[in-house]
Amino acid sequence: MARLARWTAFGAAAAFLLAGCGGGSSDDGRGGDRTGAAASASVGASGTTAALPSSLTAQRLDWGRCKATADSPAPGSDWRCATLKVPLDWAKPDGETIGLALIRARARGEHRIGSLLFNFGGPGGSGVSMMPSYDSTVSSLRERYDLVSWDPRGVAASEGVRCRGDKEIQAAEDVDVTPDTPAEERAYLQDAADFGEGCRKAAEKLMAHVSTTDTARDMDLMRRVLGDDRLHYFGISYGTELGGVYAHLFPRNVGRLVLDAVVDPGADTVGHAMNQTRGFQRALDDYLKSTGQDPRQGSRRIAGLLKRIDAHPLPTSSGRELNQTLALTGIVLPLYSKEGWPTLTSALKSAEQGDGSELLELADGYNERDASGRYGTTTHSQRLISCLDDKQRPTAEQTRKLLPAFEKISPVFGDFLGWDTAGWCHDWPVPGQYDTPEVSAPGAPPVLVVGNTGDPATPYEGAKKMADELGEDVGVVLTWKGEGHGAYGSGSDCVDSTVDAYLLKGTVPEDGKVCS
Repeated sequence: MARLARWTAFGAAAAFLLAGCGGGSSDDGRGGDRTGAAASASVGASGTTAALPSSLTAQRLDWGRCKATADSPAPGSDWRCATLKVPLDWAKPDGETIGLALIRARARGEHRIGSLLFNFGGPGGSGVSMMPSYDSTVSSLRERYDLVSWDPRGVAASEGVRCRGDKEIQAAEDVDVTPDTPAEERAYLQDAADFGEGCRKAAEKLMAHVSTTDTARDMDLMRRVLGDDRLHYFGISYGTELGGVYAHLFPRNVGRLVLDAVVDPGADTVGHAMNQTRGFQRALDDYLKSTGQDPRQGSRRIAGLLKRIDAHPLPTSSGRELNQTLALTGIVLPLYSKEGWPTLTSALKSAEQGDGSELLELADGYNERDASGRYGTTTHSQRLISCLDDKQRPTAEQTRKLLPAFEKISPVFGDFLGWDTAGWCHDWPVPGQYDTPEVSAPGAPPVLVVGNTGDPATPYEGAKKMADELGEDVGVVLTWKGEGHGAYGSGSDCVDSTVDAYLLKGTVPEDGKVCS
């Protein structure tokens, strides 16, 4: 099962579809940005300049028609693709390079501000595949920005990594990720170790160079090659962590940054899992209330269903069985968007009647499994990046002691997310880099931080913590009292108009503005 943490609103919504206000200050619209030739060197938080070779900083991108990928057809003629060279190892900028796949649609209007980079989250989501599908959501922004996204290093067309084959992935779906016996625990941890070894063989030397910090540095080179003096950026879910790390490294290069569906930068591995447990249980409670059920009773009923499926997997119309892990995955996916709630009602009803077909279809959508049995690689890239980032590696013994706290938060999700802390990076071939990312950005201009009170994957509390850690007069919080993962483009005119005014006109809303 793909890790629940940090996955994106847009990616989850796409999988679901496949499966089934106060005022503020303003400026002239440019916010002091200069969008001519890029500066000759990037200035980091320390004030020192990075000496990069001209072979990187002066490279010219050869934009051409985009090709179809395994995940999506070729986009329309408005979209152009190119490859950016970046150092494999940022400590050796004169050394070996790798290629990053970029996609761009030029601004439609005459008063162009610059490029607006998008990261849709994961980590591991393909921006090249997602960006054209997001065009209608951000059409107003294209009047003044070139819309740009990319596949970060280790993802899809940018040296993407496949850690195991399709048959191995399907076999691994039979591994119990909430082990109840010593034998199941050994199998669970062995599968995790085998996955890491597969990544080591597939990624080789790239494995130590796919961190969030590496990608943030790639973004600054991207900014320079695209010809922008300031980086304008829209980050969703994990993309908010990436944006915060960029702001910390390059506060003087920050332009207009929007962080939506915010990852709590102060949470470590266990803290993220605890946050997610609360977030998904909160979303489940809201769903149950919408159907007229008592949340506690409804949660106990679903937990009981999962236990029965653990003991006796359900048959499906495909001939495959629905086990507990796949059932939980199928429950999770519709919680990413309120529009998915009716589908969840139908799938749960069928499962309670002994048919697991609908939950399996939802799980396959989340796991990127197509009708032919081929799986996508988002989970592979996600694990590769997050395990290089995360230093904390709880042992099975430590996890067992934490399980009661997880189960107290949620009888449905607690056991899985608790065990995930031990299994996700178990016996990983390379050490993690930090307990929590550094996102303080003194001297940066205001960064708009958007939180949704009903967000299941990145609970609302993370938005305030991100704003606090960015620093005084930097983090500006916009709250939406809504449902689902992410706020922009989710049906709130208040949110959309506030974000648009910030990006298009430089209008900074009052800190703490609430959209209901």
